Amino acid sequence: MGPAEASAPLPAPPAAPAVLDRCRALVRPALDEAVGRLHPWVGEMAAYSFGWCEVGGAPVGASGGKGVRQALAVLGAEAAGAPARAGVAAAVSVELVHTFSLLHDDIMDGDPTRRSRPTVWKAYGTGPAVLAGDALFALAVETLAAAPGGAGGVRLLSRALAELVHGQADDLLFAARPWSGHGRVRPEAYRAMAEGKTGALLGCAAALGAVLGGAPEATVTALDRAGRHLGIAFQVIDDLLGVWGDPAVTGKPVHGDLRAGKKTFPVLAALESPAPAAWRLARLLESGGDPAEAAVLAEEAGGRAAALAEARRQVSAVEAALAGVPLRTRAAGDLRSLLDFLVRRDL
Repeated sequence: MGPAEASAPLPAPPAAPAVLDRCRALVRPALDEAVGRLHPWVGEMAAYSFGWCEVGGAPVGASGGKGVRQALAVLGAEAAGAPARAGVAAAVSVELVHTFSLLHDDIMDGDPTRRSRPTVWKAYGTGPAVLAGDALFALAVETLAAAPGGAGGVRLLSRALAELVHGQADDLLFAARPWSGHGRVRPEAYRAMAEGKTGALLGCAAALGAVLGGAPEATVTALDRAGRHLGIAFQVIDDLLGVWGDPAVTGKPVHGDLRAGKKTFPVLAALESPAPAAWRLARLLESGGDPAEAAVLAEEAGGRAAALAEARRQVSAVEAALAGVPLRTRAAGDLRSLLDFLVRRDL
């Protein structure tokens, strides 16, 4: 390589949708193969949950979700200097775990739809949906354990699963806590919940790819930390959109979280404000008042601004974690494109 070639600038990283498409295309055959090992009925429910088929097994052309966690696993391997295929087993494992958690979350939350279709429990029944979730969890562990270097990865996955359950338990318990007074949910408790419920698996995805790619411990730790901060930022932005987002864009009903009485970050932050609007918001929420009025009061008390500031702080923490270890330049660029894509909706 000559001097001119060595000093030539690297091309800009591809846009995040292209990164997601590339990673999904790489992982899909292995994910298909893994799901194909399940009992046929359970495999059909798994395929339905991925958006691959209708009830009864008729195939559809949809690709399912974005595939964020599987992309993080592939990019974690690449960032460590390994080929993308080194992260495929990690990608399959975290995608299976993520889908398992969604199946059970939908049951716990009583959600009838996901991605504009009936949820698995509505389409097949509660018992079958629980069974399908259990099968996906078992398949995730089996897939990771069978991969070269997978033993260490299983320990990481087990820790992330324990934290996910802890975060989900807190989220469920928050619903019964008051809006004001000593027992109210504080923003710092919300951060811990979001890190467990959302961040732990995002961090695990990137870290698992790095583990299977042979990365040193410092790199694995940094990628795990980056994913955790990403999870908090992602959850805060998701909450913000649940209050003030456009339903035509988000696919969520307007003020749906307020109507359901969910303890979301913007509302919790607004309730910490000394402004008169915060007191009025607490009284309104306690009486089950108009969600549209609650949204106005939450913004007046600074909830929207606080949520945006929190998301920015978490994104800065993601950048600091990635900057703290040497990562392959192109893979690091792809990671940053993906991280920005996930939170830039309102930043």
